Amino acid sequence: MFYRRISSLLFLLLSVTVAFAASPNAPSPTLLDDMQRELMRASKELAKAQPAPYYLSYSVADENATVIMGSQGALMRSVNSHTRRADVITRGGTPDLDNTHGGESRESAIATGALPLDDDHAAIARSLWEITNRGYRQAMSSFLRTKTSAGVRAEEEDQSPDFSKEQPQAHIEILPLTVVDKAAWEQRIRSIAAVFRQYPEVESSVVIFTVQDEDHYFVNTEGTRLVSPVRMSRLFLLVAGRAADGMELTRMESFQGTSPDKLPSLAELTPKIAKMVSDLKALKSAPIAEPFSGPALLSGRAAAVLTHEVLGHRLEGQRQRGDDEGQTFTKKINQLVLPAFLSVADDPTRKSFGPTELSGTYSFDDEGMPAQDVKLIEDGVLKHFLLSRMPVKGFQNSNGHGRAETGKVPVGRQGNLIVTATKSEPEAKLRQDFIAEIKRQGKPYGLYFDDIQGGFTLTTRQLPQAFQVLPILVWRVYPDGRPDELVRGVDLVGTPLAAFSHIMAAGDTEHVFNGICGAESGSVPVSAVAPAMLFSEFETQRRAQSHERPPILPPPAASDPGGAQ
Repeated sequence: MFYRRISSLLFLLLSVTVAFAASPNAPSPTLLDDMQRELMRASKELAKAQPAPYYLSYSVADENATVIMGSQGALMRSVNSHTRRADVITRGGTPDLDNTHGGESRESAIATGALPLDDDHAAIARSLWEITNRGYRQAMSSFLRTKTSAGVRAEEEDQSPDFSKEQPQAHIEILPLTVVDKAAWEQRIRSIAAVFRQYPEVESSVVIFTVQDEDHYFVNTEGTRLVSPVRMSRLFLLVAGRAADGMELTRMESFQGTSPDKLPSLAELTPKIAKMVSDLKALKSAPIAEPFSGPALLSGRAAAVLTHEVLGHRLEGQRQRGDDEGQTFTKKINQLVLPAFLSVADDPTRKSFGPTELSGTYSFDDEGMPAQDVKLIEDGVLKHFLLSRMPVKGFQNSNGHGRAETGKVPVGRQGNLIVTATKSEPEAKLRQDFIAEIKRQGKPYGLYFDDIQGGFTLTTRQLPQAFQVLPILVWRVYPDGRPDELVRGVDLVGTPLAAFSHIMAAGDTEHVFNGICGAESGSVPVSAVAPAMLFSEFETQRRAQSHERPPILPPPAASDPGGAQ
């Protein structure tokens, strides 16, 4: 089950403030060597053990972060943090059969812990020793259970190895840390947050500015040595309210760039805030939509989220093997799975799409493999999967998509998922086709999905192979020329094979969605790019809702948000 909800996103943003430092530290010139020395020592000593591991890796995320949060013109939080977290991966047995076999015991491979912030060689070695010792014990215990189980189970359909053989990588990239004028940004956040004070219809609002500079250090017993940096600054605006019947309503805008100076100014944000509040006000008075099945038009942004949730997750490598996985597309290689005018690729090496920088960009994945542009679907035909170092039948090597947050074992994940169309039409023409399809089916209206906040999808065999996507702005489009009508309380639902078989046409302009995706290997930044899409049929259901009344006490009178700059 995979979620990308606002609450979990805010938790992720605020969870970076674990340890504090007065100022950022430069990337370490010695940490990689310290990791290498202790890895070689541990490998030599554990080779004498029974059973002995055949593979070890050390991964350290050295992160400097700034978080500034404001609401109603005042600061709520302003902190710097510096953390170092180490992951030790231990694999026992052989690449053909090890302690991660089948995915059920995947987490037995990892042990994680804090690392000293100082470049103290002895302290770092001691911490890595403790984590390695703990990791070895749990990995070997799991391997012995796996080995026993393999001897009594029926033959598996996919007999691929548990770990692929890859060439060692060497790459050292050093970037300076982001310079943040904290006092200036604190005032800027106050000013942005103060704009919301003039809108009494807003129950709550928050503005969050984050800078996350992570240097990823990686060594393994195959000889890989990597230092790869990520620099990302983000600005989030969230506004929330409640309809008279208790339904919670939210609008959110997010912006990102590789440095703070690429984020929008107050002057650029003010009309966007006005639009957010206008949308929220309209949603409060909008009628609740009834369950519906019929023509649907998805904006490019909405189509991007849908493709990520419904299609992208099912093309991840680990979904193709294991008794628990639904394996929706496992046996559909070289078969048509989308209309022939659509192609899908995942390219983590791409840094931007047009003027928009992409969240899912990286140079090396979390298993030390170089990122690759993978052509997943070409002219509607399935060609490939997103692979970590866990092979699947017909695909024995990683394509650089093994991703995880610190503390999790990497698996195949999306990076920058990009949908392109060889046959497209202007979005105005797409709307005309939409109205024509509503008339052809004799439906009273169709639904236009303008924006989607996220969703989740089920991929395990024990549960229905279904998805639920959470739209924010949905409009009834009437075929008789009446104005479009905003509705609320709509969830897109369905099953993947049926949903994508109803795509009729695509727009001629791609749109970008940047977000945070959660799965079994944790939360990772992702992007999805897609054109608008016209569906002959889509199903919706009513969203679950609270019945808590809106505030009874009116809000205080808005004070003058003067001083905004």
